[in-house]
Amino acid sequence: MLNYIVRRILVSIPVLFGISIVTFFMIRLVPGDTVTALLGTRYSEEQAVQLKAYYGLDKPLYIQYLIWIGNVLRGDLGRSSFSGDSVMQSIIERLPVTLELTLISVLIASLVGIPLGIWAAYRHNRLPDYMATVVGLLGISIPGFWLGTIFILLFALKLGWAPSSGYISFWENPLENLHHMWMPGIALGAAVSAVVMRMTRSTMLEVLSEDYMKMARAKGMSPLRLLIRHALKNAMIPIITVLGIQIGYLIGGSVVIEQIFSLPGIGRLALQAITNRDYALMQGTILFVGFCFVVINLIVDILYSILNPKIRY
Repeated sequence: MLNYIVRRILVSIPVLFGISIVTFFMIRLVPGDTVTALLGTRYSEEQAVQLKAYYGLDKPLYIQYLIWIGNVLRGDLGRSSFSGDSVMQSIIERLPVTLELTLISVLIASLVGIPLGIWAAYRHNRLPDYMATVVGLLGISIPGFWLGTIFILLFALKLGWAPSSGYISFWENPLENLHHMWMPGIALGAAVSAVVMRMTRSTMLEVLSEDYMKMARAKGMSPLRLLIRHALKNAMIPIITVLGIQIGYLIGGSVVIEQIFSLPGIGRLALQAITNRDYALMQGTILFVGFCFVVINLIVDILYSILNPKIRY
């Protein structure tokens, strides 16, 4: 296992370098730059030249990349051209919000999607299966931004069950924190719940059709023990894979939900960086999300061997 982890880490290094190269050069293709965003429409050529020299934008692109990646290897993601704050510090400050939102969404997806998928598989081609399939299709089809907007209009403005925006730290006031976070958590986790439900259903159907499951059923094993102890355990690897991928997408794809609910997370930070043409902040947030994907995939692979002893690395 240790050798496998070391190999995966070594393989991840060129992946992260590839992400950094694509991120750095693709951002430069976006119309506009830091200088025009800072100076606006009225500025002299001399001001533009001085500002480009200050931010190193007057150098060739490959030189800019080498300088930037050299600083990244030393743990320095640069400074925001607008606020002047450290990019690394800005990400660390926003990270707890995004991680909490992701955790709530994944918990909702697991607590809703997995039992619903098991129920649908056990009642295959019956009313519960059809109902679960409809719910899954609705969850995938409804956009998160629309669901979040409806939640604000219904539960915040009309019923007053939760605030429409804002954030309070969990460590400062846990109950008030959950009061603010349950709506964005459900809005972000609804689609993930549907994906997990569909994967659980299809995997459970495949496992339940195996000969050893038919033998256990013929011996009179209780349905609950049959489903939970035997079928679900063998069906968990694809489910864990989907959850791992979805966690990565949630970390990087929470931009819209964080903006709708005014949550100070990494997604909203990235959106601000894009709006302001803040190269350093954009590059730092995208590279961080890519790093999260690599780490999550490594954790998922390690969980494989824990869930299924037949898998040996």
